Amino acid sequence: MSTASLSASARSGTGKGVARSLRRDGRVPAVIYGHARAPQSLSVDARELGRLLGHVSAETTVIELDIDGATSRTLIRDIQRHPVKRAIIHVDFQELVVGEKVSVNVPIVLVGTSVGVRMHGGILSHIMQELAVLVDPANIPNKIEVDITELNLGASVHVDDLQIPEGVEVLADMRDTILTVSASKASEEVAAPAEGAAGEPEVIRKTKAEEEAEAKKK
Repeated sequence: MSTASLSASARSGTGKGVARSLRRDGRVPAVIYGHARAPQSLSVDARELGRLLGHVSAETTVIELDIDGATSRTLIRDIQRHPVKRAIIHVDFQELVVGEKVSVNVPIVLVGTSVGVRMHGGILSHIMQELAVLVDPANIPNKIEVDITELNLGASVHVDDLQIPEGVEVLADMRDTILTVSASKASEEVAAPAEGAAGEPEVIRKTKAEEEAEAKKK
């Protein structure tokens, strides 16, 4: 589990006008909620938030959120960005409760280079980038690694092939495909003529001397 700290301030005003004013002042509107508390409107420093998100995985990092001196353990549940500028315009925090499991999406990280890609020009398709799990916040894995070094052409990896840490409950279908290694069109086209050539009949041609001998007989 990864943790990080962030400061926040409670705010009383809501609405688009208040949100625009906060953003002009370099702050981002936010909200914290949880089953044991009513939603509370907050604001966070835009630069501090940007630095934080630059070096942690938002979905799997527990944020120690300091709200005017009181600290709450939270997870970032939603980040809204401007459709063009991509600046963060709103953040949702979920307060964590001791002993209560949460659902998170854990990144699936590939390790190594497939032999099918490296030696045979195959194509690796990474279909599932994240795995949905249910876990105690104290045991949230930062990532789930898959060693693909020995995967050859035609190989595939499914959810039930993953090494899942103890205490982590998988929410995805165990039959779902994580990745596949397939032959490229180029390698298939190269192989096809070679197979066809092997089945062609051998053409036997006569030598010039044999042709002249046959002509004399005639």
